[in-house]
Amino acid sequence: MVETAELIDNDFLRQFEMSMDGHLAKIEYSLQERKIFLTKLIVPEEITDDTFKKDFLVAVFEQIGESNLSVMPTCPTIAKFVRGNRKYKRMLPVGVRI
Repeated sequence: MVETAELIDNDFLRQFEMSMDGHLAKIEYSLQERKIFLTKLIVPEEITDDTFKKDFLVAVFEQIGESNLSVMPTCPTIAKFVRGNRKYKRMLPVGVRI
């Protein structure tokens, strides 16, 4: 179901957004010197699809990867996702370990 959802980079509000069943999930970020700090993940309780959060994070990381930015996950949930996905660990800035 997430495959049909569109990922939006709302740079005015500095957040990635994805809608599912009329509810908006968000990842807030801050952009500084070729680094993007992912600060907060908000998934409404109404989104009960177990794979939604993972698919949302994958979509966000793929989009960031196209921008050639380093990723600094400051939200515990996002840091846990990076720890579990070796593919995205390479997006961390040099010298940063999670």
